[in-house]
Amino acid sequence: MRLLRVATCNLNQWAMDFDTNLRNVKESIARAKAAGAAVRVGPELELTGYGCEDHFLEQDTAAHAWECLKDILSGGYTDGILCSIGMPVIFKSVRYNCQVFCLNSKIVMIRPKISLANDGNYREFRWFSAWTFKDALVDFQLPLDISEVTCQDTVPFGYGFIQFLDVSLAAETCEELFTANAPRIDLALNGVEVFVNASGSHHQLRKLSLRIDSMRNATLACGGVYMYANQQGCDGGRLYYDGCCCIAVNGDVVAQGSQFSLKDVEVLDALVDLDAVSSYRASVSSFREQASHRTNVPFVKVPYKLCKPFQSGMVPTGPVEVMYHRPEEEIAFGPSCWLWDYLRRSRASGFLLPLSGGADSSSVAAIVGCMCQLVVKDIENGDEQVKADAMRIGQYKDGEFPKDSRELAKRLFYTVYMGTENSSEGTRSRAKMLAEEIGSFHLDVPIDSIVSALLSLFERLTGKRPRYKVDGGSDTENLGLQNIQARIRMVLAFMMASLMPWVHNKSGFYLVLGSSNVDEGLRGYLTKYDCSSADINPIGSVSKQDLRAFLRWAAVHLHYSSLAEVEAAPPTAELEPIRADYNQLDEVDMGMTYEELSIYGRLRKIFRCGPVSMFQNLCHRWCGTLSPSEVADKVKHFFKYYAINRHKMTVLTPSYHAESYSPEDNRFDLRQFLYNARWPYQFRKIDELVQDMDKDGKWVNSTEGELRRRKGVRSAEGGGMGVVAVGSANPSAGS
Repeated sequence: MRLLRVATCNLNQWAMDFDTNLRNVKESIARAKAAGAAVRVGPELELTGYGCEDHFLEQDTAAHAWECLKDILSGGYTDGILCSIGMPVIFKSVRYNCQVFCLNSKIVMIRPKISLANDGNYREFRWFSAWTFKDALVDFQLPLDISEVTCQDTVPFGYGFIQFLDVSLAAETCEELFTANAPRIDLALNGVEVFVNASGSHHQLRKLSLRIDSMRNATLACGGVYMYANQQGCDGGRLYYDGCCCIAVNGDVVAQGSQFSLKDVEVLDALVDLDAVSSYRASVSSFREQASHRTNVPFVKVPYKLCKPFQSGMVPTGPVEVMYHRPEEEIAFGPSCWLWDYLRRSRASGFLLPLSGGADSSSVAAIVGCMCQLVVKDIENGDEQVKADAMRIGQYKDGEFPKDSRELAKRLFYTVYMGTENSSEGTRSRAKMLAEEIGSFHLDVPIDSIVSALLSLFERLTGKRPRYKVDGGSDTENLGLQNIQARIRMVLAFMMASLMPWVHNKSGFYLVLGSSNVDEGLRGYLTKYDCSSADINPIGSVSKQDLRAFLRWAAVHLHYSSLAEVEAAPPTAELEPIRADYNQLDEVDMGMTYEELSIYGRLRKIFRCGPVSMFQNLCHRWCGTLSPSEVADKVKHFFKYYAINRHKMTVLTPSYHAESYSPEDNRFDLRQFLYNARWPYQFRKIDELVQDMDKDGKWVNSTEGELRRRKGVRSAEGGGMGVVAVGSANPSAGS
């Protein structure tokens, strides 16, 4: 029996912070050695941090990575343990994303990435080239200072595996786990038993199962040991890398790390039986046949043993049940950890949130409250780094530290209700109640006097005073009056964030939190430069439907009971006067429900539908519920306002990425922001299709009663498909 103890890790790296990154790498190696591991794998580009982006184009970045590697090699960290260390490497003037394998203060091999990630949030081809030569390993000339430490002039570079005396090992890097023609297939057929994957994979709702299934299936089909390492945390951008380092053997997960954590370093180890891998492969006839006429893969011979012989008491690690968080838990824990990293690394003193008492801002408040709960819990569990950060941010003195989440929130979280004459007592009381449950420092600030002052100034300049539509004003007046209120709130929020610490004799500044959701961004149902404009937004890529489910969950599990009342209230901007016969509602304003918006968003982004293909798809989906002409009206209505408001995405507050149909314009959803909002060609094609379908006569139309129901005014329960008429007013769709 060949027994091998292996270790993988989650590391909370920070792009371009070489001190932090090097410290975490060293700590992970030390912990792996202490556990008796013979192999350690770390995350992708761990020395630099994955999110360096255009900093990768700077020669300094690669040079500093080599300097950090020299520190590791000269410090004896790799003595007795094979370490895969991720860093950029320049070879013959071409930059590659590499894993550098080190053992006993020498470099065994450098493995460049073969398949680069270049979609969604990833732009690796902008900074790196893929290694395409698979026939042979080539010599890489080491930098002089590295050569002096290792006493090596050149080392093998390229695609291949490492053959030790008792085990063969090879690498995959992140994206290669998910490719159709994965490197591990040929490697497994060449006898490779252990695969290490250095990854930089971000969190996305409901995505973890894809990753876990890929690892399981990789070792189920080919056998072997699969070690997966990942970054964990906010490394300086919109993404949260969600860890979950894993070790899988022959289709079973035998070790799983945390998905969400405040820890900087988490190391996971397992004792694996390599003879079980050989036995598994030999039992599969098709594997034996394919391996017998394989394509040979180049390899490096290393005269060194990594395995241990069987001894009494040494038991291979058995399978574990994989832990998956519910989407509501993902919304709670992912953005909470992201906010904590952003807070401590920005050196800010806390957060300020305009808390309206509605679902979106209440969700953000609950996430900050969850963050405070996680911090206190980790301090209770003995995490000294979290404790030190909390003491600094909360400005504790004389050895005091946070012991209660509400007390911590009072120190680092301001909430502000900025009401007007259009605000209801219901939202005001819900905001106050939630603030008390979380523990934030809460202010109730009436802004009517500021609104009145601006309107008086406008009247003096123009001789006219705008009126709301319910009072006889035009759509233009109505929209302008709403935008004034919204933009005043933004200005006031930033003023208070900069000055309130001074008022309370604290140092530093507060970060303003935004609270617009992904559906509002997609539809453009927000005022440009209102409270959607902030420093960061933890829910900007979360759908309204998921947020409402989160509120119901948080009311129970975070013990913020007022959230149940928030969730039950109909969504409203409260920017227009409340009358006996009129109450502003979001879905009526938008002319579509949040459920419909989520459908449109997924079809537009995930299924890559333009207006015509979306119409065709929805005709099948809504067959028997809506007629073709009604589907056409809805699709046209969505694309019209999507086009009109796309410009707002160019200034959207940096948001936590959580949803696959996010319209975020910076890097994820790259499209123009000036459209012909009439879509003349596409809409004409839709009209032609409607005519053809009407002539065909096979379409099952809705019943007359169903039509009346759908065209009715949205009830307080609301949310169903089609309950809002397309021709509704649209007061928040403007500038």
